[in-house]
Amino acid sequence: MSTTAYTGGAGLPSDEHKTGPVRARRRFRRILIAGGAVVLIALVVGFIPRLRERQTAVADTAQLAIPAVTVVSPSANTIGSGLNLPAEVRPWQDASIFARVNGYLKSWLVDIGAHVKKDQLLAEIDTPDLDQQLAQARSQEVLAQKSLEQAKSTNKKWQELWHQGVVSELDAENTATTQGTNQANTEAFAANLRFLEQEVAFKRVTAPFTGIITIRNVNVGDLITANNTSFEMFHILQTDPLRVYFRIPQTEASSIAAGQTFDVQVGAQSAKTYPGKVIATSEAVSPDSRTMLVQLQVDNLTRQHAYLSRERSASWRGGRQRRCPTP
Repeated sequence: MSTTAYTGGAGLPSDEHKTGPVRARRRFRRILIAGGAVVLIALVVGFIPRLRERQTAVADTAQLAIPAVTVVSPSANTIGSGLNLPAEVRPWQDASIFARVNGYLKSWLVDIGAHVKKDQLLAEIDTPDLDQQLAQARSQEVLAQKSLEQAKSTNKKWQELWHQGVVSELDAENTATTQGTNQANTEAFAANLRFLEQEVAFKRVTAPFTGIITIRNVNVGDLITANNTSFEMFHILQTDPLRVYFRIPQTEASSIAAGQTFDVQVGAQSAKTYPGKVIATSEAVSPDSRTMLVQLQVDNLTRQHAYLSRERSASWRGGRQRRCPTP
């Protein structure tokens, strides 16, 4: 008698075969969930800055849409409020001092900032070549004078002999010609001597007017070349009084006359003004700017404002009273 043993579920799949697909599906779900989370985070990260930019743009647009209005309260013109115009301040006199003779600088006596008087000595130039020419010219002038005296004496005697019939007329004419030639030579040598004496006077460099030395470019021993306009020895200014120039509009040009008074304001932030008097006008309106140039004289006894000041303002006090501010 044969027996058969029962093997259980030999024909069915085991638990291990069942759990394999389940694990694969779970892993796939996890990958999908992680990928979706990454995509969602990327969308959020990219969207938030754009949202903020859009909100900022909307806020800026709203702010710019509000018009900015400057409110000016009208007020009646007061007496003394005239026409404010930009002006240019210049010294009364301005000069560059150059050398007129060749030589070497012997000494200088004033420096920058020095207040000098007219004809005051500023520097001295040593001129050995000019001194030699002067000595030669003096000798030539003396020689020419002696020759002229001799020619006059000779001519006088020959003229007397000719009138007596002792010598011929031709000889008398020759002596007269010699005297005339010596006379011309004497005058030429004398003129040359006067010229050199005038040149020697330029060894002394003096101030052309009362003023202030603003530039000194020389030192002892420097080579000095005559009439060299590229080498300025000194610069001098006269700052009392001052000249103030400004241009007035064509509509007001006919109201300007010599003797009128203007207020000159020194410094844009300064409330202090100085009186100026009209001394001259161009008497013509510029076709380009439609303005007329006006010149004022402003006293500067205390030297409170320097000549280098530019872009000052001048306020008109005469005639039609109104204010025209300039930027």
